Amino acid sequence: MKKISLLLILPAILIFAACKKDNKSGTAAVTMRLTDAPAAYDHVFIDIQRVEVTMEGSSTTTITPVHPGVYDLLSLKNGLDTLLAQTTLPAATIGQIRLVLGSNNSLVVNGTSYPLNTPSAQESGLKLNFHQSLSADSAYTIWIDFDAAKSIVQTGNGGYKLKPVIRAYSAITNGQIKGYVLPLAAGAIVYAAAGTDTLSAIPNTTDGFFRISGLATGTYKVWITPAMGTGLQPYTNANVSVSYGIQTDLGTITLLP
Repeated sequence: MKKISLLLILPAILIFAACKKDNKSGTAAVTMRLTDAPAAYDHVFIDIQRVEVTMEGSSTTTITPVHPGVYDLLSLKNGLDTLLAQTTLPAATIGQIRLVLGSNNSLVVNGTSYPLNTPSAQESGLKLNFHQSLSADSAYTIWIDFDAAKSIVQTGNGGYKLKPVIRAYSAITNGQIKGYVLPLAAGAIVYAAAGTDTLSAIPNTTDGFFRISGLATGTYKVWITPAMGTGLQPYTNANVSVSYGIQTDLGTITLLP
C-alpha cells in the first residue's frame, strides 16, 4: 500500500513543481515614462530613437518608443511626464537600460537655437544602471528622469554640448517632496540633498508649485535660493523626512525680504 501511494503522489509533485517553474518564467508588463529635472532654458529637445533593456543573465530587448523622435524635456517638469514606451519583459531582474539618441538634439536659449552634439549617446546609448526584479503577471511603471540642468555644458566657442545625466526609478523607489514657493517673482530654485545626491526643481511661474521625485528614503536638507536682485532671503529646512511611495508636502513657503 505504501508503494502504491508513493507512485500516485510522485506525479502530482512533479506537475506542481513544473507549474511553479513555468510561473517563474512568465512575463511582466512594463510602462516607461519620460520626465525631467528642469533647467533655465527655453527648450531642450532630445531625439530618442529607441530604448534597450538588458535583463541580468539574458539578451537585450530593443523597444521602439511610442513616438520615436524629439521630446521637449522642459515641458516635463514638477511631476509632469509623458509615455515613452510600453513592452513585455521576462520575469527577471533588470540590469541596465539604454536610451539611444538620434542626431536631432538642440537647445533654445533666449530664442536662439543651438545644436547639441552627442556622438557617444547616438552610437552606444545612454546607460542607466537600474536593478529591479520583475514578477510574472505584474505591471510596473519606470520613470526615466533626464536632468536637463546637469546635462548641458557650454563650450568655449559659445556653443553647447550634451553630457546626459539620467536616472531611473519606479513606483516602489519613488519618494517625493512637493510644495509651493511664493512670491512668484522670486525666480527661485528648490534643492534637496542627502549625502552627495542633490536634486532640484524650478517652481512653476503660474502658481509656484514644485515637485522633486525619485528620492530614496532618508532625511533631506531642502533649501530654496531666490534669484539675485529680488531682495529675498533663502529658505532652509535641514530635516525633511522622505519615504518611498509618500509625497512629503512642505506646504506654501513664502520667501521673506
